[in-house]
Amino acid sequence: MIKLNVNNSQYEIDVEADTPLLWALRDEIGLTGTKFGCGIAQCGACTVHVDGKPMRSCVLPVSSIGNREITTIEHLAKDGYHPVQQAWIELQVPQCGYCQSGQIMSAVALLAENSSPSDEDINMAMSGNICRCGTYQRIRAAIHRAAELQQENL
Repeated sequence: MIKLNVNNSQYEIDVEADTPLLWALRDEIGLTGTKFGCGIAQCGACTVHVDGKPMRSCVLPVSSIGNREITTIEHLAKDGYHPVQQAWIELQVPQCGYCQSGQIMSAVALLAENSSPSDEDINMAMSGNICRCGTYQRIRAAIHRAAELQQENL
């Protein structure tokens, strides 16, 4: 049995120690917001936060997590939407939407580290997230907007 702390809840799941966190979240816990994209940590669709840091859950074995806090897209905001989610909606970022939960999780981590990122900062932080629809300009604009929304909420 593996114990996981996910979205401020404790779970005990019966999986092999080398099971990727992605499959534990989706198949065992039922949190399907985190997506499978490539399976080799290259596309970012599976991004979750582990102790606040973005990590690729498709290659992260559950046995390596211990009691660190895992946060998924389902738990970004307690009342309503996180400023990044608000900006995503306001600027109509998604096209197909498949990669967007990973994009949002990476953007939230960026803004937690840098509350006023430049285009270059955004490009660097988001470079590991692939959007096959090519919504990169909208993603960048939404991150700038989310930074504004966060400042307004202070």
